[in-house]
Amino acid sequence: MVEKINWSTFLVPYTQVVEELKVKLRGVRTQFEIEKKHSPIELVTGRVKPISSILEKVERKGISEVDIENELQDIAGVRVVCQFVEDIYTVVNLLRSRHDITIIDEKDYVSYKKDSGYRSYHVIISYPVATINGEKQVIAEIQIRTLAMNFWAINEHSLNYKYSGQIPKEIKARLKNAAEAAFRLDEEMAKIKDEVQEAQLIFRKDRRQKQRGREE
Repeated sequence: MVEKINWSTFLVPYTQVVEELKVKLRGVRTQFEIEKKHSPIELVTGRVKPISSILEKVERKGISEVDIENELQDIAGVRVVCQFVEDIYTVVNLLRSRHDITIIDEKDYVSYKKDSGYRSYHVIISYPVATINGEKQVIAEIQIRTLAMNFWAINEHSLNYKYSGQIPKEIKARLKNAAEAAFRLDEEMAKIKDEVQEAQLIFRKDRRQKQRGREE
């Protein structure tokens, strides 16, 4: 029975995965900035799925205790937020080139959006963590999306929670329209991407110069 699981022990490796991936992905962002290049990574966040959400999903999908680690692939979740749609695929390629993770599956909801209007790129990975009992491969999900997609998804998640997944038709229609508006924003921003990146490089350069001036 799932009730027999010691959740404090069970979730430790997942917490470790989230923290390590956040540090590594933020490190990638820093490397781009040091080399004075546009970073495809704007923001990195992460979380371990709450026990109540795990239990709800286990019950809804009829997952047995022995299958939880393989069947629930989003217990450890990391979100990478990008400025531009093009950046999403740059991050995906960066993940593919890494030797410290193994990609299990990819789901491109950016090019192939869900019926709700949801857009994001999901990468399911296996990541090794060191435990007191030796190395353990832990499955985690990395979601990659733009700022606009993230804004929409956060609000859609809140409404799904409020209505227990049964969002009223009128609100669902407005959400779908909002999703398209968010994507149009991404498309328009892509047209001035070079200008935006140049402006950001100038800003960071000025900020570094001012900081050095204060330190001298």
